[in-house]
Amino acid sequence: MERDGNYDIAGDKCQPDSLLGGEPATSSCNLFLDHVGEVTLTFNSDGLSWEAVEPLVNDTSTCLGIKYLSNAATEIKLSDIYAAEFIDYGLLHSSRISRSMKHLLIGHDVKMYRFSVYGVQRNEIQPSRLVPVKYTFGHNNLQTCQMWVNRLNSSLNLKVERPQNLMVFVHPRSGKGLGCRTWEAVAPIFSHAKVKTKVVVTERPGQAFDVMSSITDRELNSYDGVVAVGGDGFFNEILNGFLSPRLKAPMPPAPSDLVHLVKDSYGSLVHDGNEAAEESTDQSEEQSPLISCPEQNGSRISNSDSAARDPDFQILKERFRFGIIPAGSTDAIVMCTTGSRDPITSALHIVLGKRVHLDIAQVVRWKETPKSAVEPCVRYAASFAGYGFYGDVITESEKYRWMGPKRYDYAGTMVFLRHRSYEAEVGYLEVDSDRSNLTFKGNNQGSRVQEKSSPCKPERRICRVNCEVCMPSHVTPGISGPNPYLRTENAKWKRCRGRFLSVGAAVISCRNEKAPDGLVADAHLSDGFLHLILIKDCPHAYYLWHLTQLARRGGNPFNFKFVEHHKTPAFTFTSSGNESIWNVDGELFPAHQLSAQVFCGLVSLFASGPEV
Repeated sequence: MERDGNYDIAGDKCQPDSLLGGEPATSSCNLFLDHVGEVTLTFNSDGLSWEAVEPLVNDTSTCLGIKYLSNAATEIKLSDIYAAEFIDYGLLHSSRISRSMKHLLIGHDVKMYRFSVYGVQRNEIQPSRLVPVKYTFGHNNLQTCQMWVNRLNSSLNLKVERPQNLMVFVHPRSGKGLGCRTWEAVAPIFSHAKVKTKVVVTERPGQAFDVMSSITDRELNSYDGVVAVGGDGFFNEILNGFLSPRLKAPMPPAPSDLVHLVKDSYGSLVHDGNEAAEESTDQSEEQSPLISCPEQNGSRISNSDSAARDPDFQILKERFRFGIIPAGSTDAIVMCTTGSRDPITSALHIVLGKRVHLDIAQVVRWKETPKSAVEPCVRYAASFAGYGFYGDVITESEKYRWMGPKRYDYAGTMVFLRHRSYEAEVGYLEVDSDRSNLTFKGNNQGSRVQEKSSPCKPERRICRVNCEVCMPSHVTPGISGPNPYLRTENAKWKRCRGRFLSVGAAVISCRNEKAPDGLVADAHLSDGFLHLILIKDCPHAYYLWHLTQLARRGGNPFNFKFVEHHKTPAFTFTSSGNESIWNVDGELFPAHQLSAQVFCGLVSLFASGPEV
């Protein structure tokens, strides 16, 4: 009943002792829920649920004589709650009126002590998109409200996977120059979740790299992770700053190393056209999963055992996570890891402590130009590395930075109209098709799926939440051990030379607004494979047809005879021209000779993968 602007909770059932007692016994209490009315609130190990004390006037609706129950939420799981806060003494509103109270509460607010519960729910239309929700409860007794808040916070504190202290880098000019505004929009979520943040707004290119590479491991261990507010290129800068001084792993083979592996019967190193030379790797060296290099070339074995043997890096990597709040031009990494290009969704993934493992490609430039000395330069990529069309687009777009994100559309059009192809030589490590699942190759009728070991074509498995491909039984999450695909007895090197419109290596599917299925629809976040895509020289119209397939949901961009797609753990590249520009996660990387390998699940992100 209402009394002097206040409202007494009828039939108070609160049991303070049960609220303070140890591990979650069920607790129940009558409270007032803002915009609902009096409810019986119940707390157990699963979360909160509530039920109206009395039937509500507008709790049902009728259409053509059929009654429909209200779809208003009546529960929230503990895993979906990220904060509980006591507010103060103030107003609560009842918008759904109980029949017995209707004459008392119409047009009236009630005053009580209040506390709010912050959580998330999924968007019904876009399941990958998280929507923040807030439920405000009230009671006449101050201690009752405080006990509920304490109980909820005690349970939330048991969730050790949730971050408490983060370093945040904000790129103020990222995308449309909305980096700071994007951070201001999501900062309250971190504040409510009691997550401490050290915010660094970058003032120059390379600043985030310098901070991450110079910070000591001891200081870095005081943070639960690093958050990038920007695009894919900005995250790449932070990632390289983290890995470059810390990851101690042998490099992949240089193109010149394959001289000792790939020869035909006449000693020729390369077959012209589409013919590929191949030779099985020397299996006598079990410690050399990629190749057996001559002694004078040193050890360039792809073996992330080295990372596992570095205890400081391993301890840091196991608990450390990266977060990305999208504010870039394409935001492909966020699209692939959360399923949504929504800053709020990404922020909620972070405060809820979600975790997904991500493959990282180590890209090594051996020579910048044909006349350069061999000087290895290492870069790491989380999404994509591309040459030809992709390198030309990023080079052209640099001239039009004043255009913002539209510069990529303009530059892409200009590069497409030029239709340049490049002479190059590509080598890649082929693995058993049972392990790589699918292999795409061109033929006279166009590209078709070839399964070498099984007469039945395996079903494509798209990467989703709790993906079985990304979490195989033989890989321990968070431990960057040897890539199991590199030790298969059937592994062999292949190489081909020809004119290419583009050479691309996708670590993930690279979904974005221009390519809804990405470059490779069934690429996975943590399966230990790169997707090598070779686009050979072809008529202009055919290439346009290929690009339109990329832009279509459900398209098949590999169904062309000039397209080759290979799932591989490593590849090499040598340009036959005088100038060669690669696009590595949206950043320019000049390289005449280059090789790459993938580390399976090397880093972790605050994400859970896209929903179905």
